[in-house]
Amino acid sequence: MKSSPSPSQVARSTTKRPSVDEQTGLIMVDIPPDLITQLRYHSEPYTRHRIIVDVVGRERSSKEARILRDEVRESVLAKVMMADRDGGGRIALDANHEWRGAHWVLSVLADLNYREGDKGLIPLRDQVYEWLFSPAYEQEIRERYVNDLHRCHAAQEGNAIFYLLRLGLADERVDELVARLLAWQWPDGGWNSELKPKADASSILDTLWPMRGLTLHAQLTGSEVSRDAAQRAAEVLLERRLYKHPKDGKVIKSDFTALHYPCYWHYDILFGLKAMAEADRIDDERCSDALDLLESKQLPDGGFPSQGKYYRVGRDAGVGTNLINWGGTSCTKMNEHITAEALGVLKASGRLTAIGL
Repeated sequence: MKSSPSPSQVARSTTKRPSVDEQTGLIMVDIPPDLITQLRYHSEPYTRHRIIVDVVGRERSSKEARILRDEVRESVLAKVMMADRDGGGRIALDANHEWRGAHWVLSVLADLNYREGDKGLIPLRDQVYEWLFSPAYEQEIRERYVNDLHRCHAAQEGNAIFYLLRLGLADERVDELVARLLAWQWPDGGWNSELKPKADASSILDTLWPMRGLTLHAQLTGSEVSRDAAQRAAEVLLERRLYKHPKDGKVIKSDFTALHYPCYWHYDILFGLKAMAEADRIDDERCSDALDLLESKQLPDGGFPSQGKYYRVGRDAGVGTNLINWGGTSCTKMNEHITAEALGVLKASGRLTAIGL
């Protein structure tokens, strides 16, 4: 007696075979037009913003995009994220507390395209500055200079630069954070917080956020110094094809090949590709393996799943807790955040077809 097919077999049999562009040789992704429509007119403004800017191609400065960022500010999700604030607008946790301290709240708000220039966020910004410019933090910086290399957690500065600029909260202290990254940059173009003296090569984890921060700083200020530093940093990821050891081509870490949202300080191929698109390097041939891998994860309905998570939902103040459920994990269910970001990356790479716009 013939057995019934498993759900995974059904999924494989119903997934469309990808097409190949005859001129470029790129594997193209066919997206059902109704999925684009579903996301473009989604109930949540942060999803609509990602689609109209990163997929449809509207400018961030367009009226439609600005209205959506105002709506993100008023969304239930944004309000829940800031529910820990006291009467003075501060959060009674360390700024770097995972994932509910001021640093991480601002980081995710920026990723959701929260409105720029909200003065209500200034107390959180000040908490971040107090942390990054505290005597204890500056002492740690001095202690992390080992074997003629700065081995600081540069992702913290890079992340702060990115969200302070994106949220319109930057002042002259952002320039000081930029100066730190430039001074700490390793000869190979990246950063590494590993204290072992033998460590002499940059890491993807420590390099991604500084690259993003410097890329945005260059775009908004015109700084050629920041731009050059960001492009050197991009080479660190590209030399590893975004997830492989440069010497033997083996996967650096299995988690790099799964899809997550939010990534926080962690890393995966989608986050790396997003950073490559921001740095205008997504068309580099060395992104192709990661793009192919991302495409292989497409579900039969055209969406993309969350294959792992770095948070747990809860109201306690334990490390790693979050008040938001970002969709959990599933091998068969589309995650709206990951799908919107994946479509944006694929559009930037020139691999998205049949988007029905």
